[in-house]
Amino acid sequence: MQILQTVVVKQILTEKSKKKLFDTYYSRKLQLQKECDQLHFELKRLENTKNFSQASLKTQFEKEISSRRDKVKILDFQMEQLQILPIGSELKEDEVQALVDIKIGDTWNDVKTQPVIIVKDGIIEEIRR
Repeated sequence: MQILQTVVVKQILTEKSKKKLFDTYYSRKLQLQKECDQLHFELKRLENTKNFSQASLKTQFEKEISSRRDKVKILDFQMEQLQILPIGSELKEDEVQALVDIKIGDTWNDVKTQPVIIVKDGIIEEIRR
């Protein structure tokens, strides 16, 4: 019999993966800042048309801008934490589903234990059970 089981994928932090992760965070931050600028521009443009309720329009745009600013703060925090983390740290990267073969006589506690796949620079280093 086979069952579905969640498998955690962890990444071992190396200089290469640290730089790649930092670049990903940084590019996402830049994208969010561009979106904030675009939203400000659109708000100003729509305020000049006078076709919309100014109060509700401004409230909606401010809500969207605030949401993006919060995400930027989270990314800043993640970049700070990434700088602090030592090389060799394990970071949870993903979760995947796997089919696991079970048979009569297997120890249930061993089957229940969540396996972990360890990846280093894109190469599977270890599979833990």
